[in-house]
Amino acid sequence: MESILTSVKKALGGIPEEYEHFDTDIIMFINSIFGVLTQLGAGPPEGFCIKDKTAVWSDFSPDSPQLELVKSYITLRVRLMFDPPVSSSVADSLKRIADELEWRITIENKEEGNA
Repeated sequence: MESILTSVKKALGGIPEEYEHFDTDIIMFINSIFGVLTQLGAGPPEGFCIKDKTAVWSDFSPDSPQLELVKSYITLRVRLMFDPPVSSSVADSLKRIADELEWRITIENKEEGNA
């Protein structure tokens, strides 16, 4: 399974795994989004956070059918915080996509009785 940090860095424009200059900032943003996901009822009830590149997606939610939604959601939200688009129309589009993913995660958790 792929590292959470490495996959988010890759989605942020292909930041190489070995380039660690922004890791602290990216980890902070990832963990903020994990906090939101906990409030939405996704992942472990006690919450989840990463410290480095050793955490993998299955650590957050093994065998979850919504894991791909979670990956996309985290990546979009981190991008909007870490490297927001210059164009307001692109930023608005990404925010709408992230909002829809958040809604879908919430609905799926309500249907499963998690939220």
